[in-house]
Amino acid sequence: MLAVRDPHELYELNGDLPDLGQPALIQAMSGFVDAGRAARLAREHLLAAAEPQVLARFDLDQLLDYRSRRPTMVFVEDHWESYEEQVLALYLLPDGAGTPYLLLSGPEPDLQWDRFIAAVTWLVERFQVRLTVGMTAIPMAVPHTRPTGVTAHATRPELVADYQPWLQRVQVPASAGNLLELRLGQQGRDAMGFAAHVPHYLGSSDYPAAAEALLTSVSRATGLSLPTEPLRKAAEELRATVDTQVAGAEEVAAHVRGLEEQYDVLMQSRQGSSLLGDLSSLPSADELGAELERFLADQSRPGDPPT
Repeated sequence: MLAVRDPHELYELNGDLPDLGQPALIQAMSGFVDAGRAARLAREHLLAAAEPQVLARFDLDQLLDYRSRRPTMVFVEDHWESYEEQVLALYLLPDGAGTPYLLLSGPEPDLQWDRFIAAVTWLVERFQVRLTVGMTAIPMAVPHTRPTGVTAHATRPELVADYQPWLQRVQVPASAGNLLELRLGQQGRDAMGFAAHVPHYLGSSDYPAAAEALLTSVSRATGLSLPTEPLRKAAEELRATVDTQVAGAEEVAAHVRGLEEQYDVLMQSRQGSSLLGDLSSLPSADELGAELERFLADQSRPGDPPT
């Protein structure tokens, strides 16, 4: 078996490293499935809520396939004005009570996963991280009129004892974040993750209710005081907009009612049924979402910044 190249060469530490006690680490890399862009909304919300300090910055020239995920550049008249530099870093932030925590944010590596995970594991050891928590969001056959659910998973059953499973056994494409959780567990370290459930007919639009659910779940797991009020308000505004559209489209309204009935029955029984069961009798997500997405697109007036 070939040895993994020195993982320490993948990142650069930023000055003197503080003693943080035993902080929690929130893993929020982009690139994997993120329905409703919920994990992105949650990540950006955390970075905007406090002044982040970079503790370690990864060398993306070794980790990214730029041709598969090309950054953007801006051309103005006769010259290139700017380049959207990609950053994958470990940040230090305070929560609402001043408690320090770590945030791993940036694009998911395309290359050298084992080496990258070895590097993150060393940082977990260096900062004596007590719990690593990942965030993502998945499309589900759920209505927007019911509370946003989450699928919880962890390296020890005790970490998710308060959560009922939504899924039985599924095979999905791997992600660096999920592999990190697996590897930490194999080393006896506590790690877990939350996948927010986004109505599949709204999966291509920003869905702040799922971002709020993610941060609420992370707060519950870590004891951190993470801000959610702006996300809650944004979720209420979106709910009102979607309700208006649903009320004016009988086909969509009938489908939402069907999802409500399915959801309510499942909540009452919780006997192992799965919302990812046979959806062959239901319209596709594209068919169901087309009218809603057209309506939401109409809400952006000419001159409004893109969302």
